[in-house]
Amino acid sequence: MGLFALPLLVLLAQAEPPPRPAQDVWVSAPNRPIRIKPVDLDHVDVIGDEPRFVAPTRRDRIGRIWAPVAVNGQGPFRLVLATGASHSALTPHLVEKLGIQANPADMVMLRGATGSVAVPMVPIDTLEIGDLLMEPRRLAILPDALGGADGVLGMEELANKRIHIDFRHDRITIMRSRNQRAAGGFEAIPVTFLHERLLVVDASMGGVPLKAIIDTGGETTLGNVALRLALAERRRHQQVGKLDQIIGSTLDVQVGTRLETPALTLGALTVRSPSMTFADFEIFKHWQLTEEPAMLIGMDVLGLLDTLIIDYRRKELQVKLPRN
Repeated sequence: MGLFALPLLVLLAQAEPPPRPAQDVWVSAPNRPIRIKPVDLDHVDVIGDEPRFVAPTRRDRIGRIWAPVAVNGQGPFRLVLATGASHSALTPHLVEKLGIQANPADMVMLRGATGSVAVPMVPIDTLEIGDLLMEPRRLAILPDALGGADGVLGMEELANKRIHIDFRHDRITIMRSRNQRAAGGFEAIPVTFLHERLLVVDASMGGVPLKAIIDTGGETTLGNVALRLALAERRRHQQVGKLDQIIGSTLDVQVGTRLETPALTLGALTVRSPSMTFADFEIFKHWQLTEEPAMLIGMDVLGLLDTLIIDYRRKELQVKLPRN
């Protein structure tokens, strides 16, 4: 049985006055497709203590994107860049290192892929990386399941920003978008926003149209039950999968079925023979994506790229494939 741990995927809500936790708020197929083939990640040791910020996906490792972030003028600290997280959060060890005191009565509801949990919040003065500056606010303290990272960098302040992730040169930059078109060698993939900042691509798999959510904070690619059923209707034989345990950011566990799947088409990209874990994941319920085919694309696929640019102003992904 495989075990895939996931960083924070989704939702951090702003807190209401104590003592109750807050209600949740949101803190076309190409003519000549470019093909990439993911590595086999059924048995992977995730290494979380490497001294780097951008690590590509390899046969023995799922890729990571850590942003070098200054908090209260200290750091930089490594925060997981999570395009599926609505708000940023810190781990307990970083809160302790910064000397910030949490108020146990100031709670918020944290939602991950597999469940939800009430967690305390702490005040910060500043959080800064590149052209991104967050001034005084409260951030959640999340369970430390991030493989050595110090927290999560969410999407709450990324309107009109451009994130440039260079896997080959171990580099990440966040800057103001100047509405730049994709450069030579890059393919542009349009996105729409769900819940204000969640990146969604209209994709297809084996002839099944679906919503593909881009989640740089998730290690593995996940599918909902509606997608599994739609794919099953197009197959002529019964497919047997194997069980996987999925551990979310809240440390809740859900059991799913890992299955081989047809090619996935994202704009001009075609991922050949991918596989993913299917289940009735809690996050699809929260996003109200249970009735139509949908999936979360994690770093097992995204980490295979040479360069990934996310331009929130243009509502566009700009991707470059490895030379090989």
